[in-house]
Amino acid sequence: MRLPVIAFICLSLCACLGAPEGVTPVKNFDVDRYLGVWYEVARLDHSFERGLEAVSAEYSLREGGGLTVLNSGRSKTTGETDQAEGRAYFVDAEDTGYLKVSFFGPFFGSYVIFDLDQSNYQYAFVAGNTTEYLWLLSRTPEVSDSVMESFISQSAALGFDTEALIFVDHSSSVESSVEGD
Repeated sequence: MRLPVIAFICLSLCACLGAPEGVTPVKNFDVDRYLGVWYEVARLDHSFERGLEAVSAEYSLREGGGLTVLNSGRSKTTGETDQAEGRAYFVDAEDTGYLKVSFFGPFFGSYVIFDLDQSNYQYAFVAGNTTEYLWLLSRTPEVSDSVMESFISQSAALGFDTEALIFVDHSSSVESSVEGD
């Protein structure tokens, strides 16, 4: 399994909590509505997800508090699925979209939801502690043009390198699930 090792490397690099300048976590966050599967639609490149496609994250409540995070993705080169299980806890109040996430030991990284479809919880814009970490998550493998445009424009205005975005391929995972029906 590559993701646990990679997650450790990531969290070692971004073990600091905090947010990039200007990035503010959403308020009126409802963790129960955030639970479930989210597809990674776009991201900035980093070593712990390099070469992965069909990336998703599943959030569930942890016994004793916090969230369990199960990340999975498929290697473009081998086709093997990698998974990493982590835990997340609120940094501030539970109605603020600001968590700390760990996939290994005591090392935590920031998970700052700076925009969210608060009507239907269909998309989320997420940052780490620096402008090197950025994700667009969605309940579906694709988003509308307007959501993508909003993600890119907001992210660029906050100093993220949107020219370097990776758009995650989910086509084979969608095809294989349809073929299996």
